[in-house]
Amino acid sequence: MKSKEKNNIIFIRLFPDEDVKEQLKKACENHKVKTAVVISGIGQLKSAQLGYFIEKGNYAPQIFTNTLELLSLTGNICTHESDYALHLHAILGDKEKSTIGGHFISGKISITGEIVLLKSDINIKRKIDDNTGLMTLMLD
Repeated sequence: MKSKEKNNIIFIRLFPDEDVKEQLKKACENHKVKTAVVISGIGQLKSAQLGYFIEKGNYAPQIFTNTLELLSLTGNICTHESDYALHLHAILGDKEKSTIGGHFISGKISITGEIVLLKSDINIKRKIDDNTGLMTLMLD
């Protein structure tokens, strides 16, 4: 992973076999991110896992082991205890140009990943909502 920041915009380049979430967390640590918005995410994944929220504790995860284009990655990032909470959604496409989307659980880079973050000092947190079981956005 390589990254560069100017005026609170961080460009991140991911390389083959790198884990998307793991590298995003490293980039956030390197750039002392408190809160960020994922402005853009494109590239190609060799594997991915997407989810769809059904009910408390059930994200209906689905694993994809074929190569897919990362057409769009969006979401937000905030600090959570001694780590980062990443809430990401993705649209993926196959060679037939069919698409699938959902909650981005995981993914490994095939060729490249290009992600852009907008860094912010807005204080947001995530807390588990007792009714839904979701880590919901809390604005102070």
